[in-house]
Amino acid sequence: MKPDRITTGLEISGAKIVRNIGVVRGIVVRSRSVFGQMLGGLQTVFGGNITVYTNMCERARQDAYDIMCEHAEKHGANAIIMARYDTTEIMRGVTEVLCYGTAVVVEEVSS
Repeated sequence: MKPDRITTGLEISGAKIVRNIGVVRGIVVRSRSVFGQMLGGLQTVFGGNITVYTNMCERARQDAYDIMCEHAEKHGANAIIMARYDTTEIMRGVTEVLCYGTAVVVEEVSS
C-alpha cells in the first residue's frame, strides 16, 4: 500500500472513497530483553534519549503498521483513513502496540 494512501484524516487528497471496508488492525506484543534492560539502565544513568528503548518502540510501531496495511490489502483496500496507534503495558516489560484504522477503496478524482 502506498504511504500517501494512509492518513490520520477522514479523506485522501485527490481521491474519492467509493467503498468502506471497515476496521483493520496490526497488533505486536514486545518484551525487553535482559541485555536491553541492562543497556537501557546504563543509559538512564547518563540521561537523554534512551536509544535502546527508542529503537525497540519504533520497530514495534513499524511492525504493527505493516501488519495493519497487510490486513487492509487482504480485504481489498487500497487506502486507510483515521489511522491511529495505541499502546498498553500488559505486564512489567511487556507492551502491546496496536495500529488501527478504517480500510477503504478510493478512486482518483479527475480534474
